Amino acid sequence: MIGSIKQNWFSNIRNDVLSGLVVALALIPEAIAFSIIAGVDPKVGLYASFSMAVVIALTGGRPAMISAATGAMALLMVTLVRDHGLEYLFAATILTGLLQIAAGYLKLGALMRFVARPVVTGFVNALAILIFMAQLPELTNVTWHVYAMTAVGLGIIYLFPYLPKLGKAVPSPMVCIVVLTAFSMWMGLDIHKVGDMGELPDSLPVFLIPDIPFNLDTLLIILPYSITMAMVGLLESMMTATIVDDLTDTGSDKNKECRGQGCANIVTGFLGGMAGCGMIGQTVINVKSGGRTRLSTMVAGIGLLILVVFLGPWVSQIPMAALVAVMIMVSIGTFNWGSIRDLKRLPLTTNIVMLATVAVVVATDNLAIGVLVGVLLSALFFANKVGRVLHVGASDAADGAREYTVTGQVFFSSTTQFVDAFDFKEAVDRVRIDLTHAHFWDTTAIEALDKVVIKFRREGTDVELIGLNEASATLVDRFAVHDKPDAEKLMGGH
Repeated sequence: MIGSIKQNWFSNIRNDVLSGLVVALALIPEAIAFSIIAGVDPKVGLYASFSMAVVIALTGGRPAMISAATGAMALLMVTLVRDHGLEYLFAATILTGLLQIAAGYLKLGALMRFVARPVVTGFVNALAILIFMAQLPELTNVTWHVYAMTAVGLGIIYLFPYLPKLGKAVPSPMVCIVVLTAFSMWMGLDIHKVGDMGELPDSLPVFLIPDIPFNLDTLLIILPYSITMAMVGLLESMMTATIVDDLTDTGSDKNKECRGQGCANIVTGFLGGMAGCGMIGQTVINVKSGGRTRLSTMVAGIGLLILVVFLGPWVSQIPMAALVAVMIMVSIGTFNWGSIRDLKRLPLTTNIVMLATVAVVVATDNLAIGVLVGVLLSALFFANKVGRVLHVGASDAADGAREYTVTGQVFFSSTTQFVDAFDFKEAVDRVRIDLTHAHFWDTTAIEALDKVVIKFRREGTDVELIGLNEASATLVDRFAVHDKPDAEKLMGGH
């Protein structure tokens, strides 16, 4: 027990504290921006980012992962806030958490195994593009000072690690933020700062119960939003956890992460925050800055609250150019450049899935839709590929029967090929179909088998099926009609 706590919390203290502080600084403008998207006060997003990070550090299944208010979730709650008000958002956030806890206990986190690697790669690449595009408003219609500050910031981020000893001791993104903030204040530069994005809260969040009618009408109002937010939140969180698994070469408990996200959203709703989920960009900052344990996530949450409530006047002076430099670093580090180099080497279907995921995410600005498209394409390509691995050979048996040997998988994708492989007009008295090396997966396959048998019988041919494995035989017993009375009538006369 003590060993586990030490490993999960205190095995990397210095790097976790420093990386958590970097994340806390980077969270501030994003939380404010997402609050503006949702149509709520900036403190709603800031409180949400604080509570999500702190609670997920305690309850999540993926150490070093950052959860907070996100753009994807903010977009889903715009209509609810506009039509019904802030209190309904808090209630929807709590219900979102309950649904996510239920998903965890139903072990829906295991569904991540159905997300193919090209989908994850496309998701990561699309996210990198979106992170970069989100910085463009800060780099358009601005003075040359902003470009100079951003360039210097990138120089610090990439060159500082090469300094002897000190370069490895302090995360370069933090050095970038501190140096550029000090320089901006010293020179009195008139450039866009964090304080220009919105007013920072000056008090701690307090526990509150949403001021709404507790009746069926309220439930029917918030339930559709909560279901959508729960699904999108879990999808982004599971994808984030998978990416951290890859970056750190460690595993995580996806079902525990589902429950942890639920707990975090429940607490967030009662503290006056908006629903949130895993943040890939901030998580990458954390991992790239050296964060590895739950302590880094806890420091990010508590650090964020301390910064905005107690150090607000200083934090508001941070130039956005410094944070833009950090986020550009994140986008460059997040993008899987190897996927571009491997386009010529990888199969066409793999490239299509990856590129389609990227295109849909960037076009819709919705990570969930892009992943859904990628998963569907992967499934279609897989079904088509497996469906083609089917062979039906014909030969003459010693007893004079025509024997067909079926090898492969028979399911909805391969049934047409299966039926077309038989010669129903051939003048033979008996046909034997050897299914020893075949497997029937669904009712569509059983219907195809019925069609083959009944077509032969119409030609006056006796049909014998041999070699069905147990699983296929069970399906045939339950759903086949060729061995039932009035088989042709049950088949609809075709």
